[in-house]
Amino acid sequence: MRLRYAYYVTCTDVIRDPATGEVVELHCSHDPATKGGWSADGRKVRGTLHWVSAAHALSAEVRLYDRLFTKENPSEDKGDFKDYLNPDSLHVIPNAQVEPSLATLPVGENVQFERLGYFCVDKDSTPERRVFNRSVALKDSWAKAGDR
Repeated sequence: MRLRYAYYVTCTDVIRDPATGEVVELHCSHDPATKGGWSADGRKVRGTLHWVSAAHALSAEVRLYDRLFTKENPSEDKGDFKDYLNPDSLHVIPNAQVEPSLATLPVGENVQFERLGYFCVDKDSTPERRVFNRSVALKDSWAKAGDR
C-alpha cells in the first residue's frame, strides 16, 4: 500500500483482540526510498490509504447528504412525491477523524475532503466539536442509482 503523501508500506503482522477478533494493531515496514509516495523503480501498489495522524486528529461530525428522492424526477409519475423520498438521504458519521487544521475554519467555509467531495462548516459547529456537511459529492449519485 501507499500512504498518501508518505511511503510505500507493507503489513508484516496483524494483532487481533483474542476475545472479539477485532484488529487492534498492524505492524508494518516502510520503504524509505518511496518518500512522497512514489517509487523510482516503477513499482505499482494495490491502493493508496488516505490517513490522518491519530495523535493529532480532530474529532468531528460529518454529514453525508445524498439525493432527496429515489427518482430523478418524482413528479413524472402519478401519485404522491413523498412515495419517492430517499430513506438513505443522510448518513451521519459522529466521530470522524479529520485534519487538525480544520478546527479554525469559520462557519460556512468550504473545503474539499480528498476523494469524498466538498464540505462546508455547519452552523452547529462549536470550537469543541466541528460539524461538516457534504455539499457536493465527487461522483454522480444518479449514475449509481441507475445500477439498482
